[in-house]
Amino acid sequence: MAIGSGLGAQIGIAPESSYGTFVAPSKFIEFTKESLALKKTTAQSSGIAAGRLMALSSRRVVTRREAQGTLEMEVTNKGMGLPLQTLMGTTVTPVQQGVTTAYLQTHTLASVAGKSLTIQKGVPLTTGVVTDKTFIGCKITSGEFSCGVGEMLTASFEIDGKDVDESQTLAAASYAAMSPFHFGQMALKTGAYGAETALDGIRKVSVKIERPQDVERFYANQAALKREPIENDQVKITGSLESDYVATTLDDLHTSDGGTSLVWEFIGPIIASTYAETFRITLPVVKLDEGPPVVDGFGVVKPTFNFTALYDLTNLPKIEYISTDVTL
Repeated sequence: MAIGSGLGAQIGIAPESSYGTFVAPSKFIEFTKESLALKKTTAQSSGIAAGRLMALSSRRVVTRREAQGTLEMEVTNKGMGLPLQTLMGTTVTPVQQGVTTAYLQTHTLASVAGKSLTIQKGVPLTTGVVTDKTFIGCKITSGEFSCGVGEMLTASFEIDGKDVDESQTLAAASYAAMSPFHFGQMALKTGAYGAETALDGIRKVSVKIERPQDVERFYANQAALKREPIENDQVKITGSLESDYVATTLDDLHTSDGGTSLVWEFIGPIIASTYAETFRITLPVVKLDEGPPVVDGFGVVKPTFNFTALYDLTNLPKIEYISTDVTL
């Protein structure tokens, strides 16, 4: 019997072989917050009948079903492969580094067609009975990563789902030993692609990757459920750099509207040989939209520079992840 509060909750995920087809969870995520929920659209018959003062309960119908919400978590040194693959689109097989227990996942930006998850949520009643809510056809429509002084690296994923199934058997959760990436491991580098150098004065970084999709594909013959969302706009990658004004590097780029490659990485303990636990986002070219320094008091000047990532016709954005995971 579980604890009858959020302490007894669980989230399990699995990649789907086809959109909206249930797959029993194979990975269990240590999450911090979620808001996944069924969304239904109803219609109420309003026919006039002499003397009837209220609408009939038997004449209310559900005309469409879907699921939406967010899933928030700390980015850890294990178990992040499936969310990253579903966000970025590339089908990834971890590559062993040398003859060590370290494996590299390279999630390069690609189409997300065919990338969906089953997400099973266990929600405890106060009695300790854990209820099942299984979300099928889950597409990640955006992912935002953030870390600042004294903080963990966190991720927040926005999710669109096909339906909610409450008839599945709740999987027994199991968790591998893992640890989070954090500010003490953080580095930010800018410069020419492949030759970036450390940028001083950075206090907080956030990067948001948006995967726009048409989530309104409701057709006849679909029993009120949607077809798989289709990408319907260009990928948008934006972010912010909160800093102390220790140099003019970012200020000059804002003024000139020049581009720079940006590497945001977290290097953890050595796994084996020279291979360390790693989480790295590489954006081959970013341009600064706003954030020139202003003086608003006696304290240290602290500009926040907002940026947009663009395509240089050669190199695509990517997320690299080194862990001991031999599979996603």
